[in-house]
Amino acid sequence: MALLEAVLFSSFWSFGLGQLTLEQPEVSVTGTREKSAIVSCKVFSKDFSKDYIHWYRQKPDQGLEHLLYVLTASAQSHLGGTKNKFEAKKDASSFTSTLKISFLEKEDEAMYYCAGWVSVWIKVFGEGTKLVVIPPDRRLDEDLSPKPTIFFPSVEEVKLHMAGTHLCLLQKFFPDAIKVQWKEKNGNTILESQQGDIIKTNDTYMKFSWLTLTKKAMDKEHVCIVKHENNKGGRDQEILFSSVNKEVAKNACMKKESDTLQLQFANTSAYYTYLLLLLKSVIYFSIIAFCVFRRTDIFSDWKIF
Repeated sequence: MALLEAVLFSSFWSFGLGQLTLEQPEVSVTGTREKSAIVSCKVFSKDFSKDYIHWYRQKPDQGLEHLLYVLTASAQSHLGGTKNKFEAKKDASSFTSTLKISFLEKEDEAMYYCAGWVSVWIKVFGEGTKLVVIPPDRRLDEDLSPKPTIFFPSVEEVKLHMAGTHLCLLQKFFPDAIKVQWKEKNGNTILESQQGDIIKTNDTYMKFSWLTLTKKAMDKEHVCIVKHENNKGGRDQEILFSSVNKEVAKNACMKKESDTLQLQFANTSAYYTYLLLLLKSVIYFSIIAFCVFRRTDIFSDWKIF
């Protein structure tokens, strides 16, 4: 959490100075054990050729580990006795720095950050990219992008709290690294939202995210933006939520129609229940009448003899 705060602070500071900002477009990168993987970092600065780009990694529950830095074309680093384990490069044509991790093993799984100096005492970081290492026999041919299911607020919630909650359920995705944001349709501002925990289900993952809207915002349409490594076409998913007021009006209309249908069903059920009871009474009466008349005939025959 302290690293995240430092990243946000340094990013805002550097944005204000207009000197250096770093963008890591991939939320995660998946590589196969004993193969290699590449993490990229987009650099926005006044003079890219003079920027020292540093690379760090952070394993779960551990501190930051400095790997290497690059100024010119490329730089290499040996780690744990492995030659050329890490290689960092700078591409002047695309203003991009890349980190190549070779001879992948499970221990390489971590968050990888690019970083650069804004001044002698301020260093800015990218948002980080998670490296996931899978065994050679794991196949990723299937669709492992997040599958969304959307939920709109209920009529009761809106009436009681004068607010509405959009909920987005994302299922059956791999790997677990995912970023979910909300904004108004055609808007640029990222809205404050709530994020549920990532839950493992068999070999894939699921996650909830929800956005609570005030009465003022319930007339507007909103978009849930999902960033994931396996999104189709490599593009962010944008899931449109219609306005809360529109959904509430539609649900109220559907509820009214449902109540009418239920009333009709109740009347029809009562009618057929009445017919069934009437038929049962007729049958019962016929049986009793038959027994009475049969008994009368028997007594009549006994009297004759």
